[in-house]
Amino acid sequence: MNALVIGCGRVGSSIARQLAEEGWDVSVVDENEESLARLGDRWPGRFVVGHGMDVEVLREAGIEEAEAVVVATDGDNTNIVIGQVAQKRFDISCVVVRVLDPARADFYAERGLRTVCPTKTAINVLTDAVRACEIPGMPRVEA
Repeated sequence: MNALVIGCGRVGSSIARQLAEEGWDVSVVDENEESLARLGDRWPGRFVVGHGMDVEVLREAGIEEAEAVVVATDGDNTNIVIGQVAQKRFDISCVVVRVLDPARADFYAERGLRTVCPTKTAINVLTDAVRACEIPGMPRVEA
């Protein structure tokens, strides 16, 4: 199975390494060549320096052979555009896009883009943790 990860920060590099450990053939795209260091000395996959919105960079990274594309740059708009290009132009059925803005994540999810919103997850987990606290004088709510 071939996967393409766009963005090699903490999230993208971790996803790329995990998929590679699970036997995927992984290519990573990042604008910063120094990001390759996050993948480790024994990185078995490909690394392409360039912007994920550049169709030629995507082709060089192997998008036409990819079964899955993960988009995890530090910009919501960039992630959404790259995700839509992968989905619509390259007909990739498994496109997963990180979107930090919960409203924007919902908006694009309703339109068929698979979004992951860490902000929404953090809100839910933190709220549940507060509800589970024992506070004198407050009824305890089970999370």
